[in-house]
Amino acid sequence: MEYLDKHVVGQDFAKKVLAVAVYNHYKRIHHNLPQLQNQGAGASNGAGGGLDGIPRPDLLHITGIGHTLNSSPGNELPPKSPTQMGMGGGMGGPGLGAGLTGASSSNARGGGDNRSGSEILDRQSTDVKLEKSNIIMLGPTGSGKTLIAQTIAKCLDVPFAICDCTTLTQAGYVGEDIESVISKLLQDANYNVERAQTGIVFLDEVDKIGAVPGIHQLRDVGGEGVQQGMLKMLEGTVVNVPERNSPRKLRGETVQVDTTNILFVASGAYTGLDRLIARRLNEKYLGFGMPSTSGSGRRAAQSAASPMDNDQEERDKCLTKVQARDLVEFGMIPEFVGRFPVIVPFHSLNVSMLVRILTEPRNALVPQYKALLGLDEVDLTFTEDAVKSIAQLAMERHTGARGLRSIMEQLLLDPMFIVPGSDIRGVHITADYVKGSATPEYSRDADAAASGTVATDSDTTTDNDKNFENSEKVRLKQ
Repeated sequence: MEYLDKHVVGQDFAKKVLAVAVYNHYKRIHHNLPQLQNQGAGASNGAGGGLDGIPRPDLLHITGIGHTLNSSPGNELPPKSPTQMGMGGGMGGPGLGAGLTGASSSNARGGGDNRSGSEILDRQSTDVKLEKSNIIMLGPTGSGKTLIAQTIAKCLDVPFAICDCTTLTQAGYVGEDIESVISKLLQDANYNVERAQTGIVFLDEVDKIGAVPGIHQLRDVGGEGVQQGMLKMLEGTVVNVPERNSPRKLRGETVQVDTTNILFVASGAYTGLDRLIARRLNEKYLGFGMPSTSGSGRRAAQSAASPMDNDQEERDKCLTKVQARDLVEFGMIPEFVGRFPVIVPFHSLNVSMLVRILTEPRNALVPQYKALLGLDEVDLTFTEDAVKSIAQLAMERHTGARGLRSIMEQLLLDPMFIVPGSDIRGVHITADYVKGSATPEYSRDADAAASGTVATDSDTTTDNDKNFENSEKVRLKQ
């Protein structure tokens, strides 16, 4: 949490849920890998090992680094008894043949027919399978969903891939195949399969693949079809990914990647989802009332939500009460939603949070532009009122934290154009300049600063025009 607080402002509940989910996910990996290594070591001893050296196929699939057992004519395995299939405890013996002989004559070794079913079930409880919990994040744009996922990936130092779901289509149609999600993760892992099988896949804009109501008779290749194609990949299966230098169209050599241990984090704005939740709860927004309930689904929710009648506090309150059935009504199929047991709502950002985003994080925007102008040996300063005015402009544009960079680029366009090649050594941004009623203040080099002169935008432009005229006169004389 301390690491996330240094990079992400606000969203305390989301950071807590994501931290717990990611921590439990990797505890599950460390819980299963030692068991597989011990069983794999027993199998590598050859035919002299006991039955406990035979790896369990289900555990091999869970850990994702299993291998296929050799079934040569001289080493064929007999039909598995309940004990051999993992329903009993570990067994030892001088060898595979001796173990099979003991299985027919000893109840202790073969798990005999005299054992009751309840005893087998009790012994099975020693091998606990820890399944992963995929995460789905929802909230307004610019609230920090992508930033939190990227920060967690850097903290854990694991392969991390961001996939844009808007470009995905079903197999056989123009667009990116669903397997390209794992291909990007494998590229980030430098084509290390074992490392990629424990990575994180971030599915951005997942709300855009929601089913569109009214076209059930048609094939939705970019919406519901993509959700159906992702089902087995989210739950855990082996995906054939093309090798590094293999052309996509030729379908040459492939690499098998098991997605059982890959954590999937889905993210989407889900515009209008708060209206669907409020309709279910029969609540009303303050002063505006409920929209028409004639329609349903993603299109109706988006048309009902407009910036005029969206109150942030009421919207955030509704999102905290989101349930899986609300996502199904939005357009996600139940099988897809069921594979994301952890739902994390994000709240909107207010002015005070945007001010902190501008100044506090390690990679904040104000330090970035100070460093950018510092390369020209120019000192950039902001007043407190100027920073608040910038945050207020971002609130009016309804773009969240992403709108801050656009505003900063517009404000600093003239200073960044005038500063190079001039004697300006300082730029001071005030609230009046942010509101458009003044110009930025420029301070010149040490000689000009000692005399107390302050250059304005018009003064600098006039000096540049005079220098250009003088250079033209010299060129004409020559």
